[in-house]
Amino acid sequence: MDVFGLLGNPVGHSLSPPMHEAAYEELDLDARYVTFEPAPENLGRALDGAAALGVAGLNVTIPFKQAVLDHVEPDPLAARIGAVNTVDFSTTPPTGANTDAVGAVRALRHHDVALEGTAVVVGAGGAGRAVAFGLADEDISVRVVNRTVDRAESLAADLREGGFEASAHGLDALDGCLADASLLVNCTSVGMETDETPVPEPTLHSDLVVMDAVYAPLETRLLREAAAAGATTVDGGWMLLYQGVEAFERWTGEPAPVETMARALRVRL
Repeated sequence: MDVFGLLGNPVGHSLSPPMHEAAYEELDLDARYVTFEPAPENLGRALDGAAALGVAGLNVTIPFKQAVLDHVEPDPLAARIGAVNTVDFSTTPPTGANTDAVGAVRALRHHDVALEGTAVVVGAGGAGRAVAFGLADEDISVRVVNRTVDRAESLAADLREGGFEASAHGLDALDGCLADASLLVNCTSVGMETDETPVPEPTLHSDLVVMDAVYAPLETRLLREAAAAGATTVDGGWMLLYQGVEAFERWTGEPAPVETMARALRVRL
């Protein structure tokens, strides 16, 4: 039996187990998905123990996405992002990937979004970095908007160093940034279980596709106001789904049963 799982602290809230378990059942795979919650100071020993026990792969979540870089060989995309959320133990040392980036792109493709033009990414933290690099790899120009401009500039500089077109802005520049943009992605936690939005309603327009990384609730205030403005909306459940789909396919080499995984996820959202 293959064992996969999630490494984080805390992990009790995670929706990954039912999503992956549904995929194993659908494809009749002899596999299980379990959760591990080591203390932060025990991360290295936890990874060594997983490898020694024959764990096939691990997802990685807060607070370990950056620290795990010291214990794996990150692929080029994960190295550029500076974070790993998927570990494959079939190599020595284990390989680290960041499926958040690919998950965002695949979520947009699922909705037939044309990946072109200019994207505004709100937030320069871990999710913002992953989404920005994922979009930049699609040759999309990225405008990073963040409350702290220095942090936005740091991400934009990393993107430019990789040969991508990117600029940095404060929240007060959202109106100008969005005026001719084709895509907006909220990568902050604003709107998570609150009726708040990081983007003023008047800046939204019908030529936008708006994706929110927040998935609790699925219909955030940002998405509600974007829909009212005539924009196309993509809720955070799709990005969550496709980062898991990407991890599943990397680990198993099998095409993921996307609809089955989506049903298992959405019934719990």
